[in-house]
Amino acid sequence: MSESDSGFGGAVDWRLAARTGARLAPAAPATSRYTAETIVTALEDASVRAEGPVRDVTGLADGLPIPPARVVDRAGWIHAAAQSMAHLTGTDIDAASRTLLSGKPGGVQAGAMLAYLSSAILGQYDPFTGEHGTLLLVAPNVLQVERTLKVPPADFRLWVCLHEVTHRVQFSSAPWIGDHMRASVATLGEATDEPMTEFVSRLSGALRERRRGEDLPADQRGIIGLIRATQAPPQRDALDRMLALGTVLEGHADHVMDAVGPAVVPSVTRIRAAFDARRQRRTNPVQRLLRALLGMDAKMAQYVRGKKFVDTVVDRVGMERFNTIWTGPDTLPTLDEIEYPDAWIARVLG
Repeated sequence: MSESDSGFGGAVDWRLAARTGARLAPAAPATSRYTAETIVTALEDASVRAEGPVRDVTGLADGLPIPPARVVDRAGWIHAAAQSMAHLTGTDIDAASRTLLSGKPGGVQAGAMLAYLSSAILGQYDPFTGEHGTLLLVAPNVLQVERTLKVPPADFRLWVCLHEVTHRVQFSSAPWIGDHMRASVATLGEATDEPMTEFVSRLSGALRERRRGEDLPADQRGIIGLIRATQAPPQRDALDRMLALGTVLEGHADHVMDAVGPAVVPSVTRIRAAFDARRQRRTNPVQRLLRALLGMDAKMAQYVRGKKFVDTVVDRVGMERFNTIWTGPDTLPTLDEIEYPDAWIARVLG
């Protein structure tokens, strides 16, 4: 997809975003040079060791190569994330940086967002760069969290790698996912010619529902729900597809993290309990606002809802039949089916 194919092309100077984010990123936790070098080696090793258990649990990617992981600091993750977003949105990262004004405000804003996120990301699989994608592991963040949770470092590092390696296995086994994401993002970026009155009507209706305090479905809550409610039908459908895909990918990875069991990660139960408690921990009002604006709470909900969906389906039909989900876009669950797994089983597996 070229820059002209996406409505996002030129909206963000991703090179400027990377530079801005790297300057604004919070300082990493203090550590000795020896510890810093040791965790890099340990994460590289853990990413390779995680591949076998992931393939055993999922039944996917048998015989495919095992590319090395890339262990980065916060600035390194920011630069990689900006590059990935440029690929996903069809933006020519070099052309955008050569213009005087185009994309500069968006670049600064995106850089600030990446700076904030850079201290929260433990790892990420980028399917859009490299021959086999790029598996990123953010060493200072892994170190900080394992210290905070007071869990065995070796177990925690392998546990984190199990999640990220699962993403690599997903995309390697279903190459169509990348194109599905690009198509959805392209639709989200398309301009619409609908009357402003229709947009205002949707916004007013969404705000009324929130003022009434109604118990809204999960996909209609928070900032993501408000964005979804105000979009025209084609864009809302594209966002729904992205939300459903993300929920499945994250839920499946969380399922695998725990399914490997104590034979692979001896303290897996302790780590899961500590990690879930960390996810639910209250933050100060400013942090809560930033999390809402960046959709981080919606992301946390994806893990919970997605894992519940995968756990339920695998329990009822087994992993082999669950893997039908990777056949193509039509076998992915809808947002409603994620809430009601039996509906997906009936539609896809009969």
